[in-house]
Amino acid sequence: MNKIYSKPILMLLLVCSSISFAQDKSELKAQALKDAKATSHATLKFDFETVLKHTYPGVVTLMGGKEKAMDLLESTFNSMAQDGFVFEKAEIVGVSDIVYEQDEYRCYIESYNQMIMNNLRIKSKGYLLGIYDTNLKYWYFIEAKQLKNNALMDQVFPSFKTSLVIPDNEMTQEKIEN
Repeated sequence: MNKIYSKPILMLLLVCSSISFAQDKSELKAQALKDAKATSHATLKFDFETVLKHTYPGVVTLMGGKEKAMDLLESTFNSMAQDGFVFEKAEIVGVSDIVYEQDEYRCYIESYNQMIMNNLRIKSKGYLLGIYDTNLKYWYFIEAKQLKNNALMDQVFPSFKTSLVIPDNEMTQEKIEN
């Protein structure tokens, strides 16, 4: 009699665990979108505290720690603003599927930025690699194009491998006619 019930119970457990995993992934995807939007909004508002909160910790360490990273971001954006740089738009377009690899959840985020600099409107579609911190319950991000920088990757992500196929960034420029 136990054999009769064991197969249906096993099937039920497998179905329930896969449903639970799918719900977890949809919740993680929603959280990735929320955190990416918060970071994008923070960039527009020069809220570097929030930007650094969601910057992958290894990158912050390479920048000399949070305080030096904050100083660097502030001086860089102030200098760019003095040169006429203006962020017109910073939008999050979408989130890829969530994958679990090398003991962490990952995704990529598609973003769209529009800026003005030296009478040029620059439109950029870019991608961020997202890595979920299961302890803090939020996502960290790093520019996905940095994955091609082997020296940086060796310092920040030793032995990094991913199944994510992240598209290349795209950028266009147009002259602004007054």
